[in-house]
Amino acid sequence: MAQALDRHLFEAEKNSLDYVAFLAMMLDEEIELRNQRKVDRLLNQASFGAPQCLEDFDTSLSTGLNPTLLRELATCRFIDNAQGIIINGPPGTGKTHLARGLGHSACRCLRSVRFFKFNELFDHLQILGESEDARQWRKLLAHELIIIDDFAFRRITQAQSEQLYQLVDHCYGTTSIILTSNRDMADWLGVFPDPVIGGAILDRLAHNAHQIILKGESVRKKIGLKNKPVTPVESNRQPS
Repeated sequence: MAQALDRHLFEAEKNSLDYVAFLAMMLDEEIELRNQRKVDRLLNQASFGAPQCLEDFDTSLSTGLNPTLLRELATCRFIDNAQGIIINGPPGTGKTHLARGLGHSACRCLRSVRFFKFNELFDHLQILGESEDARQWRKLLAHELIIIDDFAFRRITQAQSEQLYQLVDHCYGTTSIILTSNRDMADWLGVFPDPVIGGAILDRLAHNAHQIILKGESVRKKIGLKNKPVTPVESNRQPS
């Protein structure tokens, strides 16, 4: 506010602002700047990797996506209700982009988000399990949205199943989880060595969760065809 004071004084004189309007103008800008800094910090802490927004998601290339549901999810009210989102579909149909985009929207709504690849999640959980600092575990659980990309990508061990159960059970009813997976939900149980623990995990993940099933060909392939230059057809007519 101190750095912007001269500029605001000039605007106040130019527009004949009263004291209340002058103060409101300075406070509004300060709040906006602080919120933007917080958004930048949340985006950095989320560890999305490649930045992807919903605004860049071409819904015309994704079969099976309900635009009305997507607009509703973008409001992040599902986080207020601790609801989950499960995104299934073949490789290349936009699952990761969609999950990152929803996470990006959540950060812009000033929600704390953490993004994991399925394999990376277990590396992180193992570190937390070996650490004697309980604050790191509380830090993970303090996030309002956790995204797990490529869920059920491979079989996991009994120890990993127990770690995942601990995470999901703590999040159940309090923290939203977004999952993306190339596998149908009916095949997820096969990645767990213990069907009892697997069933308990999947029951909690599926309860109160929105499900999005993307279909069709790879979006990357469609974009490639869409952007492919058209080669002019040579005429077979002989010059007269």
